Amino acid sequence: MGKILAFSLIFSNIFIGLAVAADWSILNPRFRNELGDSLKKYCESWRINVEVNNIRDFQVVPQECVQHIQKYMTSSQYKADSEKALEEVKLFLSGFCNLKGDGKDAWIFDVDDTLLSTIPYYKKHGFGGQKRNTTSLESWMRKSKAPALTHTLDIFNEIKDKGLKIFLISSRKETLRSHTVDNLIDVGYHGWSGLSLRGLEDELLEVQEYKSAVRQRLVDEGYRIWGIVGDQWSSLGGHPSAKRTFKLPNSIYYLA
Repeated sequence: MGKILAFSLIFSNIFIGLAVAADWSILNPRFRNELGDSLKKYCESWRINVEVNNIRDFQVVPQECVQHIQKYMTSSQYKADSEKALEEVKLFLSGFCNLKGDGKDAWIFDVDDTLLSTIPYYKKHGFGGQKRNTTSLESWMRKSKAPALTHTLDIFNEIKDKGLKIFLISSRKETLRSHTVDNLIDVGYHGWSGLSLRGLEDELLEVQEYKSAVRQRLVDEGYRIWGIVGDQWSSLGGHPSAKRTFKLPNSIYYLA
């Protein structure tokens, strides 16, 4: 009798173990859903930590997160997040800018993925899952077909209408000047006071160093920089800065 009971217990434990193992099989729909949920959480955490500048200097988006980043950057949520950032610009302009009106009040914008969108390019080039190919990207830029980010175009015009001088500081090369100007004008950007692009003397500088040097020249000329809008932390950091900086979302690439 004892042997029969022991055998029954062993058989029951094996059966339960098999049942549990079956529950956690990767072929089980419930397990696949849990795995997908965990991956979604991981990729969203990765994206958020890029946005708050905890994850830096990455060369590619993790392969398992490429689809997640693509979905976000082409979604209504990306647009809503960008619009919220620019609502803060409007609040700052209306309540905290004591403009002098002497022609020396200034505002700075980045260009790529701030005024112009490179998403059409990245849709065909891995959406951050491939290393940034400067030659390929610049070839696309020479076509002058980047669409405007409409939410930024609106705030650009509002800032201009308030009488601030707008300066564009881009990490694009000087050789792309005519293509960049044509593209900006074609999609509706008019009336900026200066466009700075990287010349040969700037190529060895990191993006933040280069943009800080351009801002220093503006300050030396007597300009008061009220705000900066950009999608990269390197567009916002360094000295001199501005009274306020405003970061737009971009998890596709990182420029140091």
